[in-house]
Amino acid sequence: MTAPVPTYDTSAPVLVTGATGYVAGWLVSRLLDEGFTVHAAVRDPSNANKTGPLQALADAKPGTIKFFTADLLDPGSYKEAMQGCAVVFHTASPFTVTVADPQRDLVDPALNGTRNVLESANEVESVRRVVVTSSCAAIYGVIEDVAKAPGGVLTENDWNTSSSLTVTPYNYSKTLAEKAAWEMAGAQDRWKLVVINPALVLGPGISPDQTSESFSYMKAFGSGALKDGAPPREIGMVDVRDVAEAHMRAGFVPEAEGRHITFAEAHGFIYIADVLREKFGTAWPFPTAEAPSSEPKLAWRADNSRSQRELGLVYHPISTAITDMFAQLVEVGAILRP
Repeated sequence: MTAPVPTYDTSAPVLVTGATGYVAGWLVSRLLDEGFTVHAAVRDPSNANKTGPLQALADAKPGTIKFFTADLLDPGSYKEAMQGCAVVFHTASPFTVTVADPQRDLVDPALNGTRNVLESANEVESVRRVVVTSSCAAIYGVIEDVAKAPGGVLTENDWNTSSSLTVTPYNYSKTLAEKAAWEMAGAQDRWKLVVINPALVLGPGISPDQTSESFSYMKAFGSGALKDGAPPREIGMVDVRDVAEAHMRAGFVPEAEGRHITFAEAHGFIYIADVLREKFGTAWPFPTAEAPSSEPKLAWRADNSRSQRELGLVYHPISTAITDMFAQLVEVGAILRP
């Protein structure tokens, strides 16, 4: 089968919500590469620490960027930024596992934010496609769910039914948000919804001070917080640059539709330590084994063939993402050398 080819019509601007975020930064970079005018929706356009790296990208690339004020919990706040846009990329949603109030800190911004963005899409006539950044967290809640999937392999047909406000609440927030997106998409016929469902996203950021939980994981490997043992579980992993490309393909491959599990490889967390030790040496406090656990270690298996077949996505080795991410954090002093 011939790989699908994106059609990059740059005559209309595109909107990226949460434009200063981790995945969003690389998506903005790709859009600027292609010459798009990017409407970047952020909470505070005057915060140069946040917007500066994106403006620097725009200054060096064919495209242009315009910043707009918007907030996930402020109804209608995305409407101005959306004017004239043919494609909306809704990437804004918190990724953290340590919160004081899961409803307030995870569910409300993920669910209400998605509704707010899509309500504006319903009102702005220029919008023809919406790409939502969901997660594999909307496909499964706990690792035991993988074994329950047909053949022990997760597919886009699977939905997370095990999460709640008290059990993997981040996964719960992503599930509610994606379900709301599909419900709203099905209630109209002007714009098409395409969804990207990444596994654990790794790799450097456009700015190294990202707040994604992925950076917390990587810092833990370098700080010695995990020196007594890596978490004893498997997970899917994917390069952030591949996730950005998946969004590009979802936005501009004419036939793109539905959900897309997006991951390159599945590994235990100890794999990250092994890659880092090989690249950076043994002086660092990388764990050499997994932490003891009385629970059986379960395999993480998922089918990413749809993303390759229908989006034409080509995955890069996750080892490159791991080493690039760690090197960036060391370079900026976010991880101290031993």
